[in-house]
Amino acid sequence: MTVQFPAPNLLDEEIRLVLQGLAARAAGQDRTERLERQRVDLKEEAGRRDAAGVLQPGGTRNEVAAKALAAEAACMANTPGAGALIVGVADDGTLVGTNLATEWLRHRLYQLTDRRLTADAQEVAIAGVRLVVLRMSEAIEPVRYGGRIRWRVDDHCVEIDATTWHARNLTRIGFDWSAQASPHPMADARATALQIARDYLRASNETKALDLAGTTDEDLLRRLNVVTPDGYLTNAGALAFVGRPTAAIDYLRRAVSGGNSQIRVNQHGRGLLEELQEAERAIAVYNPTEHIESGIVIGQRPQLPPEAVREAIVNGLAHRDWGTDQATVVEHTGTTLVVSSPGGFIEGINAGNIITHPSRSRNTQLTALLAALRVAEREGIGVDRMVRDMIRVGLEPPVIEQVDGPIVRTALIGGSADRGWLDFLHAITPTGIGEDLDVLLILRDLAEHGWVDATNVAPVIQRSTQEATAAIARLAEARLPNRTSTRLAALATDEARRRNLEQLRHASGDQIITPVDGTPSGAAPAWCWTRSALERLAHRTTALTSVAGRRHVAARYGQHRGRISTTELASIAHVSTQHAGRTLKELEELGVLAAGRPERVGRGFFYVPTTPTTR
Repeated sequence: MTVQFPAPNLLDEEIRLVLQGLAARAAGQDRTERLERQRVDLKEEAGRRDAAGVLQPGGTRNEVAAKALAAEAACMANTPGAGALIVGVADDGTLVGTNLATEWLRHRLYQLTDRRLTADAQEVAIAGVRLVVLRMSEAIEPVRYGGRIRWRVDDHCVEIDATTWHARNLTRIGFDWSAQASPHPMADARATALQIARDYLRASNETKALDLAGTTDEDLLRRLNVVTPDGYLTNAGALAFVGRPTAAIDYLRRAVSGGNSQIRVNQHGRGLLEELQEAERAIAVYNPTEHIESGIVIGQRPQLPPEAVREAIVNGLAHRDWGTDQATVVEHTGTTLVVSSPGGFIEGINAGNIITHPSRSRNTQLTALLAALRVAEREGIGVDRMVRDMIRVGLEPPVIEQVDGPIVRTALIGGSADRGWLDFLHAITPTGIGEDLDVLLILRDLAEHGWVDATNVAPVIQRSTQEATAAIARLAEARLPNRTSTRLAALATDEARRRNLEQLRHASGDQIITPVDGTPSGAAPAWCWTRSALERLAHRTTALTSVAGRRHVAARYGQHRGRISTTELASIAHVSTQHAGRTLKELEELGVLAAGRPERVGRGFFYVPTTPTTR
């Protein structure tokens, strides 16, 4: 049977896709796809296993299961957009079924949540196994269970307070605190904050910004859209130009973790722009520079990219919850910068989509103000820019996550630039592809794992499989110069010849990636380094040069693709088939792989993973 809900929406579609995946897995078609989603969780009926862990027959009523499900259902209901539970699936995705009566379960959940939660409970059969789908509506008021309010972050539930829940609900319905009138008239704007606003505008060197910087104080504030019709500053304007009773930014610098502070910026009663400028100046003092020579570019580079630093801090100010007197904390230790801002992610945004998700802010006017002042790259506050600036110099991408509080924590780990990586990116044609964030993320994943395919790299670049396929295609068209084209380019003396030689350089250059040999007919293509690219990036592709590294690459490939042959591993690692065969045989002896067919000889022999993992 199928599950049918009235007025289909995104949640219904997610439920359908998970049920479809369960059916495919039960039919033996796919055991690699991760089934659970942000808003759909799989649950085994609690209380049915004995002390030895053996599953026992279940009845129509189970109080232990009802209490366990009530906690999870309340969490889903509290989450913006709500969610669903599918009961009767073990942790490993095995269908174990449930006999729980839907009406009894629905009513018991209602009772256990103080009559605040009404779930829609329907049964569905997958491969002859009965499951129950519990679909929650979004809560109008927070639903407590055990005296606690929880909501879902990524794939787990975290505890929050009622104030945070209500603040998130206001954001969801479109309430913008930053656009509301403050008690401050325009005359309260601090002269220093107004001057800093003009400094930011002039630093952009844009014609419109320069024109705006030259206006009177009143015109500047009005054109920045932070003045109400009756002459008062909005909350965004008051925050930026007047300040608040507690500091908005708490910057702390330490040379090493746990060491004494070298400087602290934490002072209330100043405009947010004043605090931001002082924090940036302090960071610049303790952000050492290094001499870089990459290709034809020679210069000085700070060990923490300044643009990424600004984006991290501004992001922590623009999107935070200003209903609390907590500061946005900036911890600068060695070459690592961590920004922690109150409020958690906005509905629909999580660590797995923050690079590509359309911009949303709980403080729309404040975000627009920072963009208008050219403090931020654009109104969206460029997370993608932050990630790109870190990766393109060979550093780790920012770690952006929600932690208990809720707090959004952004960590930038600085350090010396990877000059070999910079040279590699500089050499790629067509010019500019080394600035493509999708391509940069794919190259980084290739350097770490040795191969990619569209389904594997889609979550890495935070795009759909179709978009990942297109990004891989762009990289497949890119080239590295061979020796002849490099010599010719070095001899070019005029711009016209340089343009012509750029085209020659691309046409005669070496590919960067190539399809993996030996993939079965009809399978989606996988891609690996060409030998030329591998040699150029030898210092970053050590996973393919050590015995342990090749084992890891082979095991990961087999688990993701469902099989691996000596031809495939030889193609990825650029070793002989005999060498690749020994590696796969070792993995078989370790119990990681098993023979794909009883006959171990003959063309087309392959191995399969013994314990497939989900992705």
